[in-house]
Order: sequence, then structure tokens, then C-alpha cells
Amino acid sequence: MKARPGITRRKLLIGGGVAAGLVVGWAIWPRNYAPNLRAAPGETIFDAFLKIGADGRVTVVVPQAEMGQGVYTSLPQILADELGADWRTVAVEPAPINPIYANIGVVREGMEQALPGWLHGVTAFASREIAMRANLTMTAGSSSIRSFEPRLREAGAAARSLLCKAAAERWKIDWKACDTEAGFVVRGNDRLRFGELAAAAALLEPPKELRLRERDERTLVGKDVPRLDLPSKVDGSAQMGADIRLSGMLYASIAHGPYGATRPAKMITGDADAVPGVSAVLTNPGWVAVVANNWWAADRGLQALAIEWEAAGPKPDDASIRKALAAALDGKERKRFVEREKPDEVLTGAGVLTATYSVPMIPQAPLETLTATARVGDSGVEVWVPTQSLPFTRAAVAKALGRDEASVTIYPTLVGGGFGRKIEVDAAVEAAIIASKLRKPVQLVWPRREDIQHSRFRPPALARLRGKLGPAASIAGWSATIATPSSNMEMMDRLGGKPRASSFDPDQGAVEGAVPAYSIAALAVEHAPVDIGVGTGAWRSVANSYTAFFTESFVDELALSAGLDPLSFRMQALTKQPRLARCLQTAAALGGWQGGEAGTGQGFALHSCFGSHVAVMAEVRAEGGDIRVTSLTIVADVGQVIHPDIVRQQLEGGAAWGLANAFGAPISLTDGVVAAQNFDALNLPTLATTPEIRVEILSSEERVGGAGEISVPPVAPAIANAVFAATGKRLRHLPLSLSDA
Repeated sequence: MKARPGITRRKLLIGGGVAAGLVVGWAIWPRNYAPNLRAAPGETIFDAFLKIGADGRVTVVVPQAEMGQGVYTSLPQILADELGADWRTVAVEPAPINPIYANIGVVREGMEQALPGWLHGVTAFASREIAMRANLTMTAGSSSIRSFEPRLREAGAAARSLLCKAAAERWKIDWKACDTEAGFVVRGNDRLRFGELAAAAALLEPPKELRLRERDERTLVGKDVPRLDLPSKVDGSAQMGADIRLSGMLYASIAHGPYGATRPAKMITGDADAVPGVSAVLTNPGWVAVVANNWWAADRGLQALAIEWEAAGPKPDDASIRKALAAALDGKERKRFVEREKPDEVLTGAGVLTATYSVPMIPQAPLETLTATARVGDSGVEVWVPTQSLPFTRAAVAKALGRDEASVTIYPTLVGGGFGRKIEVDAAVEAAIIASKLRKPVQLVWPRREDIQHSRFRPPALARLRGKLGPAASIAGWSATIATPSSNMEMMDRLGGKPRASSFDPDQGAVEGAVPAYSIAALAVEHAPVDIGVGTGAWRSVANSYTAFFTESFVDELALSAGLDPLSFRMQALTKQPRLARCLQTAAALGGWQGGEAGTGQGFALHSCFGSHVAVMAEVRAEGGDIRVTSLTIVADVGQVIHPDIVRQQLEGGAAWGLANAFGAPISLTDGVVAAQNFDALNLPTLATTPEIRVEILSSEERVGGAGEISVPPVAPAIANAVFAATGKRLRHLPLSLSDA
């Protein structure tokens, strides 16, 4: 792709004239990649994101995985609004693999974090280049709407102009006199249906400049339109990963060795073979699978196996992980990713406050365990899989089987919960290997115990924070050193099929969210990488899930040292963060802030990530030795809202994850084996233990931000701060427990 001169996309989207509407240069559209969609009989392909049928059906092609977060509704809503479609005629289908669907926003955000501010002007072009050339189509980082809203608006506006041109040719008028509404091209009382214009319209050339609708012209965005994915989920016709059925298909269950083991060294298969329906026992480096004519028999056969695993090295346990984290925190291998002024000079002498915090490993534990169905033939490979990354999955399957990527077809299904786990390719590769060995279609479903014990855990982290107050209770200095695995680097190596490295460099992603939003004169944020012998990966809100706990807990400690209440201390330090300050003020008002009283307590936590801002106020009661959260008040500014109810659902769901982060049982290892085997060992929130959750979404004209993860990070620190208000006990470690104070 060649660099194109002229105005930037961001300037186009936010700087258009009021009367003329927003204008987008059509030249910025990436024309280097042709759409590879298929048209059904009567359908016309307009571009990579849109097809219109002769019957008037508008099909929006969505390049992001639907995991319950609502992208199969919100993304079509954006395009349909610009197009002027009737929502009752809108359908959705998943996008095929094509660089045109690359998630440019994820790359751009990472580049902006890594590059100095004076280089941010080049990131728009560079991120598009990198994302498309790497075919980086991935659902991650609360980026779906942020990344694809501009492209979907352009696609809708382009199709609208073409339909207007086709109608204008019939009416013998200037096409600019036409508009669209409810599935029709209109001019005065004249109306023509999209379906009767589609074929002719697609043959025309779009204008060089596209006019995007003004805010007050948009009739779908900002409304709670019916979700497109719900009817099929209610009637059972939705295709999840384990719903796939192929002729002659077999079923497989799988077991992986303890951490520190490489391959099964010895195995007694007699009891497995004796299970009715079992047809094969297969081994591979790192795992054993049992195949049968139904999954229950396959799993029974698997549990009947007696396997001895060959150890490749030391098997990690809780003590070795704690030791590795402590050594890294005190060691010299670290990188300072953020530095402002001279923090090392400021943080000396009297008045320096120091605290150490820690968080454990946590599994993603989605309701749907890892699963994939594979069919391998001489001419090609087919895999049906719930995945957050189609291109990575295809590449991994091709590499595992020694095939060309062009011979591998991936069919994405709906995802029954991803949370970062289904970015990875384990199940698809394993199913393909098993199917290749048996030369029959195979559906692999990981048993629950495997899904928990061999999750790609949210990494453990140990942090040392130091702070010093300045005049008028300002924050003069702040430093955070965080010891934790370089999970992003680990994950990218796994996706690329590389052997597990013994060490990784410091990773800026490991300290994402560790820069406080407050005005701080001198600041430093460092990452100390550590290898714990256990694979870690992405978890909902990634590093923000622990950096917010460290930061917002320590801010409360500074407020206490300053002799100010937590609300006043935060407000005076948010002079350059008006959106966060508004969230905080609103949360205090809605939550009835008064600080708490004997046995009860209220606490705050704020956070900004994924282009959004949030404040949480928690109210707790100390009952005997237990902590009971009675209410959570969540106020979020996510910029312009596409579908208010979906945003509310995501904020409420994020709060539940925040509760799991606060109280969930940590992953415990003995001799390389994880103890937990099912949900009952994870201490997840239940309906009985979930507090009242109040959600307020602030009205905003700012650029759209992410909603799926923003409410996760501040819940645990808000609760910890409320516990201190209620009991005077400062809890610096997760999971929260009064016995640890």
C-alpha cells in the first residue's frame, strides 16, 4: 500500500462542517485487497462489508468474533445507519480471511503506546500497513467498534451514494438530490427499494468524496435495536463449536501433561480400550487423546488411562512461582517504559511511602471449553472452531500438518465466551492432527478439568509502589515496578508455532494501565520480566486487571497520608482529566458517598483504558471474618454509544469479572499440576453473592471507546479501599481476605 497525501482519517471524522456533514476522501479506502465474499442467488456484493439481495435483505459482513459482546448487532448497526437500511431487513455473516479485515486499531494503539508523542502522526498509515500485511484479524482489546466504526460508516455511505446514483438515473435527476431511509431511496414522494436498485448500483463508481451523516441524521445509532444473534440462540439453531455434526464423525477428549513435562513416557491403555465405543488412543508431544463414537465414551476412556509423563525440567509450584516473582522484583533485569522528570531524585529522603502488592494467576474459564471439529482430506483441510483469530488459526493448522495455508479452510462459529483464551489455536491444531492421523472427521472437546488446568492464565504479578506527597497534598513523585511474565510475547510465540522460550524481554503490555491518571510531577513505570514455568496469556482487560488494583489501592494510601478523604484527594489530582473527574463525581452522587461507618465502608477506584473512562464506588460490610459487597456503582464514559443496552450489559458483566478478580480462588500448583478441576474450586460470584450493581453511562460526543473490559479493573481496588474504610485493614493482595491483613 502506498502512502496517500492529504487529510487524516481522524481529522475527517471529527472536523467536518456542520451544514455539509462529515466528508471522507474515498482515496483512503484500502483498494489493494479485493473482497473475497460469495454472493447467494439474487445477492449483489457492494464491497468487503456489504451485500444487498434482490429481496431487500441487507447483509453486513462482520470481521470480529461474536462472543456474546454484541458485535453481530453493534457493527451492522453502524453500517445500516449510514446506509439508511430498515433494521428488520438486516442480516449478518462472518467475514472470510482477508487482510482487508485486519484489526488496524489494535496495532495503532500498541504503536502509540510504544512511540513518543511526536511520532504519533505516522501511526495511522504505519498501523494499517503492518496490520494488513500481517493479516492481523483478531478480536481483542475492546477494539471492535473503535477499529471498524470508520470503515463501516464509509462502506454504508459508499453504498448509499451508489443506490442514490442508480435511482437518479431512473428519475433523470442529480443523484445528490436523493437520500435513503428505511430501505428505500427517496426524493420527495418518490421511493425505490434497495433490492430493485442493488444490481445496477453496484456497477457504478462511488464518488471521490463520501458524505457521512451528521449526528442528528442518524436513526439507528444510539438506539437499543433488537440483537441479531439472539433469536437463533433462543431457539437453539445457533451454531456453537460443539454443535457441528459431520457424516462419520468421531469424538475426542484430551489430556495434557503437567507443567514441566514434555511427552507421555509410559501408558497403560487396557482400561481405556475396554470402554464401549472407544476406537483409538493417540499420543503427541504434550498430550494424549482418546477417540470414540461419542464424547462421553472418549472422556471415560481418557480418565481410565494410566499415564506417566516425562519431565523436561523442574515442575513449577506455588513456592517456585512466588520465589521467581520476588527475585525479579529485586533483580536488575527491568525496563523503564515511562519516565517523567526525575522520579529517582524525588523519591528519596523522608516522606516516601512504599507498599508491595500482588495478584495470582486466574483462568479464563469460559462456559464453552476449547473445541474444534476437523476434516482432513487429500485436497484440503476444514476446521470448524470458535476462534478470536481466523488467520492465526489457519496458519497454525497448516504448519502443524505441513500444508499450504491456501488448502486450509476455517469456518468460524459463535464463541461461547473467549476472554482472550480463544485467540490461541490449541484446539484447532489438536483436532486437525487427530483427524489427519485417523483420516476421519473428528470433534475435539476439552473436558472442563483440562480447560481450567491448562488455561493460558492471567499472569501473576508482584509490584512495588513508591510515592511522595508535595505541597498542598499534591503527588510529587510516583514509581511502580511490576514483576510479571511477558505474556504478550509468550502468546505471540505460541501463535507463531515457536518453541517455548526460557526468557523474554520486558514487555510494555505487561504494565499497561500502570500510569496513573492523576497529576504527578515525577513518574516512573518499570517492568521486570519473569519466567514462572507456566504459560500465561490474555485475560479480560489484560494487564489493566492488576495495574488498576496496584494504582488505585496506593492512591488511597497516599490520601490517608495526606489527611484527605479518598474523594477529595482524587478530585484535586484530576485537574487534567475532566472525563474521569465527571465519572467520579457522578459515582459519588449516585452511590451516596459518605465514607462509611463502623462495620461498613465505601471505596473508590478509577481507571482509563481502551479509549474509555470509568469510576466505581463499592460499598461493603464486614461480617465476622467475611467481606460482603452490598453494592457497586459504576459510571462510565465510553464516548459515543452505539447500542446503549449492549454497553450496559458489558459494564455489568465486567463488574462480575471484577468480583471474580477480587475474590476468586488463585490457581494453585503442586508438582506442576493445577489443583482446580471445575468451577466449584474457583470461588466465582454467584447470584446469591452478587451485589446490587448500578450502571450509569455518561452522555458524550467524544470518539467511541471500548466497553467490554473497562469495568473489570477498578472493581477489586474499590472493594479493597472500602474494606479499609470499614475495618482499618489494608488488603494489598488478591484474592481479598481479612485474614491476610
